[in-house]
Amino acid sequence: MGQGYLNIKLTDISVTDPEKYPHMVTVKNCFIRGSVVRYVQLPADEVDTQLLQDAARKEALQQKQ
Repeated sequence: MGQGYLNIKLTDISVTDPEKYPHMVTVKNCFIRGSVVRYVQLPADEVDTQLLQDAARKEALQQKQ
């Protein structure tokens, strides 16, 4: 089974609302520790479902061995 955490590394960050988040304007890269992530929501058109299915099949085969 995987690591169980959703560690996320963000690069080349841009702030969409600098007035609301002025402290984030100078941040360009960050790491979010997976243990604090509850869920990740992505737009459906941004997800390569074929890649995810292939990865899930590969992991399932490895677990059987």
